[in-house]
Amino acid sequence: MTRRMQFSILISHYPLCLLLLLLLPINHAISEPEECQTYIIHMDLSQKPASFSTHESWHQSIVNSLLSTADDREMLLYSYNHVMHGFSASLTPSQLSAIEKSPAHLATYPESFGKLFTTYSPKFLGLQRESGLWPAASFGEGVIIGIVDTGIWPESESFSGKGMSPIPQRWNGKCENSTTFSPSACNRKLIGAKSFSKGLQAAGIKISSEHDYDSARDVFGHGTHTSSTAAGNHVLGASHFGYAKGTAQGIAPRAHIAMYKALFISDTEKSAATDVLAGMDQAIADGVVILSLSLGFNQTAYFKDVIAIASLSAIEKGIFVVCAAGNDGSLFSTYNGAPWIATVGAATLDRSFTATMTLENGLELEGISYFPESIYITNASLYYGRDNVSKAMCKASALDQNEVAGKVVLCDNSTKIDVSDQMEEVERAGAYAGIFLVDISDLQPDDFIIPSLILDTASGTLVRKYVTEDSKAKVKGMRFTLTKLGAKPAPQVAFFSSRGPDPINPGVLKPDILAPGVDVLAAVTPIRPFIKIGKYKLVTDYALDSGTSMATPHVAGVAALLKAVHKEWSPAAIRSAIMTTAYTIDNTGSILKDQSTGLPATPLDFGAGHIDANRAMDPGLVYDMDVQDYIEFLCGLGYDEKQMKSILRRSQWNCSQEPTDLNYPSFMAIFYNETVKKFSRVVTNVGDEEAVYHANLKLPTGMKITIEPSNLTFTGKYQKQNFVLSIETDKEAPGLVYGFLNWIDQHNHTVSSPIVVIKT
Repeated sequence: MTRRMQFSILISHYPLCLLLLLLLPINHAISEPEECQTYIIHMDLSQKPASFSTHESWHQSIVNSLLSTADDREMLLYSYNHVMHGFSASLTPSQLSAIEKSPAHLATYPESFGKLFTTYSPKFLGLQRESGLWPAASFGEGVIIGIVDTGIWPESESFSGKGMSPIPQRWNGKCENSTTFSPSACNRKLIGAKSFSKGLQAAGIKISSEHDYDSARDVFGHGTHTSSTAAGNHVLGASHFGYAKGTAQGIAPRAHIAMYKALFISDTEKSAATDVLAGMDQAIADGVVILSLSLGFNQTAYFKDVIAIASLSAIEKGIFVVCAAGNDGSLFSTYNGAPWIATVGAATLDRSFTATMTLENGLELEGISYFPESIYITNASLYYGRDNVSKAMCKASALDQNEVAGKVVLCDNSTKIDVSDQMEEVERAGAYAGIFLVDISDLQPDDFIIPSLILDTASGTLVRKYVTEDSKAKVKGMRFTLTKLGAKPAPQVAFFSSRGPDPINPGVLKPDILAPGVDVLAAVTPIRPFIKIGKYKLVTDYALDSGTSMATPHVAGVAALLKAVHKEWSPAAIRSAIMTTAYTIDNTGSILKDQSTGLPATPLDFGAGHIDANRAMDPGLVYDMDVQDYIEFLCGLGYDEKQMKSILRRSQWNCSQEPTDLNYPSFMAIFYNETVKKFSRVVTNVGDEEAVYHANLKLPTGMKITIEPSNLTFTGKYQKQNFVLSIETDKEAPGLVYGFLNWIDQHNHTVSSPIVVIKT
């Protein structure tokens, strides 16, 4: 915390007129006690008096001028210089009102709170040591990935500095020194680690002293998991209690990691926007190349969205920003939808974790299980409460211990009872194991507190028939800790993955891309019990986890690899390469499916498709953009001058161009009363110097599209060509249709973009 400067000293440095303009309106002592609240204050840097050498000293003077003689609070929390020009402070309503009267004030953002969106996956992405993107990118060597999360466990083998290249010269950061985190914990892999908790504490939210540290050290495990997914080392023999046994490895295993801990285990499990903003500000100052955030705040207009504002600042400095789409799993639920952010949804892998069961009648069944012990159950009696609905459904306190102790219990499917609650009831009653019937399971690995088998309802019907007809029904054998590859269909859009369109700006298709986000194996903290089996609390160095939180670092890792190969590519070019090379066909030859329904998904679910790391290295064409493109986009939203200043962090910009849609790698057409919509695009050749691309359209009934021109000829690398896509729809067309535009050349490039049409 910067030491307070006395206002009487400050006053001698100001011309009187400047004081009247900037300071006198906010120099009022507060006579009556008022309740404080935390705010982020966005200031106009052009109004900073020249007598202040730094933005921080200016911010401190503003806060100091508000203090009464009896007020000894530390009001200033953070001073921001990169994500925006401003500060966060704990203020009373009167103090806030005084600041807002200053002509230097741009905007006020009340403190808000966000949430987390909570291996074999490199192989699933097609990454191989001998060929393709990995060796071409030297496995991400020299690229710095900044991660804003719950901290990191530096002693994990995933973060060993052995064999890493020297720390890049662009790095300006450091590792903090605290009671639970020493700078010596950092190395050539983990090159930076800092924590930010002032906002959380100013809101009166206590960090759990039992379950977390007020330092960069991770206890929860989320930040350790995402960090090792993005850039963890190759670690042999990793597994989740025997499941997914093999080599754990990050997507960019030779990239460097910088952790910015802004999320803590607290009484409310909240994260403060002031802290996240401080972490992002520090990451930009430190020199990260990729910035990954597996978290989200409630969506709001861009000029009120501090994460969107901070991300645009990062993009302006050439930093690729990738964020999780969210885990709400329904339409219009996408988080982090600003068009300069790469927004990531979650997909399944073609890997399943199972247990097998053989009944005494010879029936063999396989189901889902994560039970963390390699046990084999033999000749156990099978119990089913056939004559009692509560017992059949394993409702709370329904099972009789005398009836079920030492047996395998079959629990009927119920929409009113969670399977995890059924498991707890089976455990309470002293049963040996449980069989649970559900078609779509949202269970997590740590829910499996007893030997459990999850069967689909069709298989469950066979078990129910057997136990109902045979009073001496038995389970001949049950075996756990099995891992199967080649599961079909895969990938699928995870049932929890948030869907588009973006509620703030539905005219830009979101999410952008899918990446593995279900049952991802990565490092965790070895001190936090992962699961409790009976009286035993089990810990592990590596664990499975699911969420768009897990998908996001996959894209961060791929972006790091692409940046290592194509150092000249902008953040927009990297995102374009990832999107236009994605695939939309699963391993059964069909369009990607929605896990929650089993039906074909749409681009509102999967964006451009599932990420294909190797193809992204050579996309052929990219839809590139710079900050001016985003400025013109914002100009078209009708924001006033103050709102534009808030987003752009500057007092001057050019809105003279006719507002156009963004040069985005996807097309989102929302029809109100119109029948025709046109989109202008510019593509840049990053492939072979001489190439001719032909437009190929895959369209459903009711959608008519023309491309002008339909052929694009390039004679040199980085040459640009324009085209216009026109969409015409008829009155009888369905409310939602989609297709694809593919630009195909003679060098085996296919540049694919989804086209979505919504009729209101």
